[in-house]
Amino acid sequence: MSANSTLMGYVRRSRNGGALKVSVSRNAFENATRYRTQDGTEYVGMIINLNKLRSLLSGEQEVTAISQILGDEGKK
Repeated sequence: MSANSTLMGYVRRSRNGGALKVSVSRNAFENATRYRTQDGTEYVGMIINLNKLRSLLSGEQEVTAISQILGDEGKK
């Protein structure tokens, strides 16, 4: 199985450093692959690289990406 990655948006620290600002592209979100739980709730699964998030939190990095990883079964 091969995997593809789609850029969904970005995460950055707020100016005062007390919060994370999450920006997700509206177009990417509307076109994203979704999954449904047993109770019928629909979600869009997204990931952030943990090492890059640590670098962001420590101030080594200004911004990092939010992505959606798709395997062959997730292709439209």
